[in-house]
Amino acid sequence: MAKKTILIIEDEDKIARMIQQYLTREQFTALVAADGKAGLEAARRENPDLIILDLMLPGLSGLDVCREIRKESQVPIIMLTARAEEIDKLLGLELGADDYITKPFSLAELVARIRAVLRRTGGQEQPVAGNVQTRGDLTIDFDGLQVHKKGQPVNLTPTEFNLLAVLFRHPGRVYSRLQLLDAALGEAYQGYERSIDTHISNLRRKIEDDPAAPRYILTVYGVGYKFNEA
Repeated sequence: MAKKTILIIEDEDKIARMIQQYLTREQFTALVAADGKAGLEAARRENPDLIILDLMLPGLSGLDVCREIRKESQVPIIMLTARAEEIDKLLGLELGADDYITKPFSLAELVARIRAVLRRTGGQEQPVAGNVQTRGDLTIDFDGLQVHKKGQPVNLTPTEFNLLAVLFRHPGRVYSRLQLLDAALGEAYQGYERSIDTHISNLRRKIEDDPAAPRYILTVYGVGYKFNEA
């Protein structure tokens, strides 16, 4: 199996090298960029399988880098930063990051998160041949990991696709936030139930005609979410 390439965009050289050495020992190909501009260029040039992105970078910030990458690519992004406020996490997730880890952090946990993200972006759920389903104006190609609305492609992050796929497969079934985390992201994310709300908000902006009055993904107050079975 080919090694996965991880791009580390981190301006603290000691931390960047520590992560690079650990990932190399874990059989990844680990690249380092020391600032936002270099990181964005490396992301375009190297086409990595996943990006670890520091939030507080000189010049082009981590949020700016995330915003630019999302205009061009759905590569998984894990934000790694010393900023632990909830608003920072929510902002990162709203910009399309797939996960958020605060410093100080465990290298073992970081690798667990990387592997969890790579499993789901690589198709942890085994596809079924010809597995294309349509509900209303939405069509999901589970093999191709693509979503179309009214025939037009919808660009989703890996996390958004997995959440939609879970809900879409079982219309009418109510999922708690923790169940959605388990189903779409994996057990490593337990404790981050509220991050589901941000992902659902992003998803609604992309698939709903009116996100404030959603047709597809409905809130079940006090519980979680369900896909409209009507």
